[in-house]
Amino acid sequence: MAERKPIESWLTDMDGVLMHEGVPVPGADAFIKRLRESGKPFLVLTNNSIYTPRDLHARLSRIGLDVPWESIWTSALATAQFLDDQRPGGTAYVIGEAGLTTALHDIGYVLTDHSPDYVVLGETRTYSFEALTKAIRLINDGARFIATNPDETGPSPQGALPATGSVAALITKATGVDPYFVGKPNPLMMRHGLNVIGAHSETSAMIGDRMDTDVLAGLEAGMETFLVLTGLTRPEEVERHPFRPSRVVDSIADLIDLV
Repeated sequence: MAERKPIESWLTDMDGVLMHEGVPVPGADAFIKRLRESGKPFLVLTNNSIYTPRDLHARLSRIGLDVPWESIWTSALATAQFLDDQRPGGTAYVIGEAGLTTALHDIGYVLTDHSPDYVVLGETRTYSFEALTKAIRLINDGARFIATNPDETGPSPQGALPATGSVAALITKATGVDPYFVGKPNPLMMRHGLNVIGAHSETSAMIGDRMDTDVLAGLEAGMETFLVLTGLTRPEEVERHPFRPSRVVDSIADLIDLV
């Protein structure tokens, strides 16, 4: 096996790696501090499209994690980048929150329910029957179907929440049209992120807590991958997958000395 080049830039997932149910993972603050002191480019990634990077910066700051908003890359930003590349200045009907609508406004998209180029589905806590019906009819009329991420559930203190992937499945069942998912595990999100920080996959690493999104996306983007066990994946589940991370560690605290 060819020896990899030294790691010069880092991408890390947020939930399950830096924080868990609103509480910082031990060592996360020291890892971020070491990254910032090193001067190495880095991004904190999330498939959650609800919040803007400034919102997430504020949320992380409240729990003691000092991540600049410029170092946060969301599936909403990746989706906006994709649409700007594909059809600049287009139109979209959006189901989602400020993180997604702001990202689309920032690239010059017009949000409309009148013959849009795209129906864009993101995360929200208030999916309405009326909005879903509108999305289904627009797709049936020819709008292209995009979704920010394929996650079927999300965590909450009370238990699982239905997420974008589950709602996308409902729309697909009603229309017969599959969405194009932009977020992890699509390596497009990783490559866009690497471009943002001017990094290259062969000298970059991805840290995540999920085999099916974080590790897979990093692997397919050609990056070194680290799985932490502070999130959703249990040690016994790693071997069930046909692919492996470069390393499995207990938590992000075990990676501080690698920065």
